[in-house]
Amino acid sequence: MEGLEMAQVQERAKEGKAYIGNLEVAAQLAKESLIKGTIAKVVDWATAFSLWPVHLMTSCCGCEIGAAWGPRFDNERYGSLPWVSPRQTNLIIIEGTVTKKMACTVRITWEQMPFPKFVIAMGACSLDGGIFYNSYNIVRPWQVVPVDIYIPGCPPRPEAVARSIVELQKIIRSRGVASKWVVEGVRKDLKYILPKEDLCGWRGEGGGYS
Repeated sequence: MEGLEMAQVQERAKEGKAYIGNLEVAAQLAKESLIKGTIAKVVDWATAFSLWPVHLMTSCCGCEIGAAWGPRFDNERYGSLPWVSPRQTNLIIIEGTVTKKMACTVRITWEQMPFPKFVIAMGACSLDGGIFYNSYNIVRPWQVVPVDIYIPGCPPRPEAVARSIVELQKIIRSRGVASKWVVEGVRKDLKYILPKEDLCGWRGEGGGYS
């Protein structure tokens, strides 16, 4: 009976008519519509304009971050505020080459961040290794964490960093990336492909770390 009533509510809603019947069913449908509609849009909008990056200065691209958030280019006007603690941020900016030793730090930082969270890989070395493409000691960022935006360049200009923030905002608002966590009501970690070797227990020639 409840399924039938829900179908009636949905059918009459399509016709633009009110449903006078089981108020619990109607209230549940209204709640779902509100969460997946109005509230979802607000959550996506708020998340898109509240990107707090923790920048990982893995290589030389980090010198452009100071300029990007400085007074001249002012990335803070997009609602993006650099922060020091990964537990209070939702964006990682990986700035250049990632070595095997640094890969562990990248992964741990990502895991400490609350959902929804995003990753921007900055520089040619983050794309394909750059001039170190054939090095034994280089790991691609996508092998460690899921990357949402790539910024080409060696190093990229501050304008390119600003463009990446704007593009990430578009992705969040158009795909409902943030609001899905509200709809599901729980944090669900995702499974990603990691390198075969244990990054946090890597041992290379001459030592390494455990």
